[in-house]
Order: sequence, then structure tokens, then C-alpha cells
Amino acid sequence: MSEAGHDADYVIVGAGSAGCVLANRLSADPAVRVVLLEAGGRDTNPWIHIPVGYFKTIHNPSVDWCYKTEPDPGLNGRSIEWPRGKVLGGSSSLNGLLYVRGQPQDYDRWAQMGNRGWGWDAVLPLFRRAENNERGADEFHGDQGPLNVSNMRIQRPICDAWVAAAQSAGYPFNPDYNGAQQEGVGYFQLTAKNGRRCSAAVAYLNPVKSRKNLTIITHAHVQKVILDGKRATGVQYRDKAGALHTVTARREIVLSGGAINSPQILMLSGIGPGEHLKDNGVAVVHDLPGVGQNMQDHLQARLVYKCNEPTLNDEVRGLVNQARIGLKYLLFRSGPMAMAASLATGFMKSRPDLETPDIQFHVQPLSAENPGKGADLFSAFTMSVCQLRPESRGEIRLAGPDAATYPKILPNYLSTETDCRTVVAGVNIARTIARHAPLTDKISEEYRPHASLPMEDYDATLDWARSNTASIYHPAGTCAMGQGPGAVVDERLRVHGISGLRVADCSIMPAIVSGNTNAPTIMIGEKAADMLREDA
Repeated sequence: MSEAGHDADYVIVGAGSAGCVLANRLSADPAVRVVLLEAGGRDTNPWIHIPVGYFKTIHNPSVDWCYKTEPDPGLNGRSIEWPRGKVLGGSSSLNGLLYVRGQPQDYDRWAQMGNRGWGWDAVLPLFRRAENNERGADEFHGDQGPLNVSNMRIQRPICDAWVAAAQSAGYPFNPDYNGAQQEGVGYFQLTAKNGRRCSAAVAYLNPVKSRKNLTIITHAHVQKVILDGKRATGVQYRDKAGALHTVTARREIVLSGGAINSPQILMLSGIGPGEHLKDNGVAVVHDLPGVGQNMQDHLQARLVYKCNEPTLNDEVRGLVNQARIGLKYLLFRSGPMAMAASLATGFMKSRPDLETPDIQFHVQPLSAENPGKGADLFSAFTMSVCQLRPESRGEIRLAGPDAATYPKILPNYLSTETDCRTVVAGVNIARTIARHAPLTDKISEEYRPHASLPMEDYDATLDWARSNTASIYHPAGTCAMGQGPGAVVDERLRVHGISGLRVADCSIMPAIVSGNTNAPTIMIGEKAADMLREDA
């Protein structure tokens, strides 16, 4: 991981889910020189590699940008936390490990929006190429790729009871939500191998980091893209000591900083909404109004139920229990430390007239006020429900001309009637499932929201949601792909109006996918690598 050399054929900004893929695939050609810049450090924190370690890494400034939103009117004026990975692997080193692709219709919709080559039939082979699924290969899955996908190594009775209760409530069991159809209830698959996290860095970077034509520079905080007229020629970054360096790109620069950092870098480089750039002291090189706009995220309502039998809250309490859990993980790579962020899941329709599910459940055999702050001191489990395709659109705005100044995050949650109705419907579906056997036998109290909140009171339920929901950490869409006035990149991920510059990460999604965003972002990295090689 040396800093030797300050020129390359390709410069990749951000070693997250897409950036790691690009570094691997592009450097496979020994005639090509690749430099990968990462603002964070190496992924040496041991908690990164233990699945349950997200409790220790989220909100930890050594590996997390620790962003917070501006106060949001849709959340009754609350500001909420938006963790993002600042480390090799990016958010794939901090996330909940859940492997979800979304719906085929998501990608067909991208193609219908004018993005040729992004329909489901075109992207499915890329998902399969990336994947090493322990269940084996079939028409939907691959078993030869670098990204290991495994079944859960832990089961808990409360989650099994939730799956059974959801079926009693009329929702079908689905053994593979990444298969023929997404709808139904079942258990998550996760990006892990032998009980350890399989981040994008583990999957894509580790096997190739000794390639002589690949230079990985950590603690490289990119300040801006260097432009010669309307052509991108290099990248300026600041190292850990504060010194400025420049990397020159002979062919292309790819921004893979994610939904916050990629638009921020574009704007700091003079590419973005002209008046906004001028207001922040940035000289306008190319007026591109869509940069930082079209922001979408999945907003989760977390319902907590107290139980009359022990849950993970009890298992993790006390030094003796913690030692027992640690020993089980060390010896067998199983037990609570091998657990992803959630065990059970469900993809459902909030209304019967919908073509595909529009809400998703994440069910956890524990409860906590905040991931990273420890479990509650009583027996309980959590049902998290989120809207999959929100209509609300937020934005990323600069807060000044300095890359060290965090941008303003304005999510604009729950700003449309559909979003409000969907979050209320999701909460009510969760409460309905809780009233079905065998879950009813295990619940002692409806804790959050309290049982005193009437299900039929729409306004009160919506107000509870505005005061209690949180991000499930899937920001997307801020450098949208397309051809219209709000588009930032074209269907080949080239920034409109600038040559030699592309964006490849979840910010290019014109509409957010119906599920967790890590697997789709890895697919975007695979597709971007193909495009760069074709165009070279």
C-alpha cells in the first residue's frame, strides 16, 4: 500500500463497495496503472471483520464519517445520524451485512427512464458474476465470484415466531427473496464467509492488493477534481499530515465516494448548480443543476416489543455471558457475534393494488435505543419496517468551499402523501403481525409505540413516526443517471459536459432500489468496470 507514483491511467476516488470492485477489475490488465484513493484508513479494526461488530464501528469516528442531517420538518424538526464508512471497504465494512438486490422492476424502471443497458436482464449476469453463494449456482445466483454470500449461522426463537406469525397473517414464506420473486417472509442472507464479514475490501481488494500496477493510498482526503477546461485531468488530495498531493489520470477519473461525498467533490470542483456554487465561494466550471439533488433514502420505523422469555438483550448482559459468547465465536465462528444486523425479513405490499412489495421488514432478536449504544436492559425484540420506494426527494448542499467542511444533508423525509400513508400502513402491518400466534405467546408488552396508540388513529400514528423514525442508512440518487435536466451522468456513467470523469456508486441510482443498497452498488462497480474497459 505504498504511495509510489503520482500518475495513473485510472484514478478511483473512494475504496467503498464500487471503488474496490473497480480497483480489482481495472488492475487485472497489467498494462493499466490504477490508483485508488481512500479518505479513511486500512480496515485493521478487528470489529470490522466480526459480523456483529457494526455495534462498535457505527458512530466510531476512526472508521465512520459520522454525518448528521439538518433538522428535518418531516421528522418534527429532528436531526438524525447518517453513518458512512470512512475506511477501506467503505460502508460495506460497517453495514449490517445484508445481501439484497432489489426487484427486477427497479432496474427495468431505470432502463425505462432512458438508461439503456441497465434493465434486469442486463444486470443479473453482473450480480451472478460478483457472487459466491454458498447455496450454489442457479439461474439467479453465482458461485464463482469474489463476494461470499452465506446463510445465517444463528437462529433465535423470537425471529422464527415472527416468520410464523407473518404467515398466519397471510404473508407467504419465501426461501429466496433474491430469486424468482421478492415478495414474502423469510431469513436474510449475508455477505460473510466462515463467520467473518466479507466486505468489498475483503472480497475485491485483498486478493489483488499486491499487484504492481495498483496503488492504494489511504488517508487521502480528496479536495477536488483538477480540470483543464471541460476535461478532468487529475485529483488533488490532502494526506493525514495535511499536505496536498496531485494524482494525474491519463485516461479517466471515477468518483466512488457515495451519495454524500461524490456530489460534494463534484461541487467543490466547480461542477454543480451554478448559483449555489457561487454562494459557497466555488468558481463555476460547469453548471450542472442535478448535482446533489434527487436524494432518496429508506426511512425505518422501529417497533419494540417486550417479551416474557429471554432475547439477545439478556444473552449479552454481564461479563460471564459475554465471555461465553466470545468463546463460542472464537471456537466455532457462530453464536451472537456471527449475527448480521437482522435475522428475519419480509417484503410486503402496503396496499393490495400494488404490483410489487413497497415495504420491507428487518427483524432483530434484540432492542436498542440506537445501534452502537448497547442493548436495552429488558427482554425484547425489534420489528423495523421501511418504505422501499419513497417519493420524497432531498438534497446535498455545500456548507462552504473547503472539503473538510461537512456538506448539509437535507433528506426531506415524509414530504409526500404517499410516503406518509405508507409509513403508517407499515407500522400498522407490523402491529397486526404482532397480534398473531405464535408471536402473541411471547410478547408481554407493546413497548414502542405503546399499546395505548390506537391503530385506527392515522394522525397520531404518523406523528409517532415523525418523532421516532430513523434512517436505515441507504442514501442514494444524488448524481442521478439519465438524460433530463436533473441528470448528472449518462447511461455510461460519464458526467454530462465533462470528459474523462465518471461516477460509479449508489449516487447514480435515478430511483432507489427496493431493498438494501450494498449489493446493487457492487453491481454498479462491476458494470462501470466493463464500460471503462470497453471504452478504452
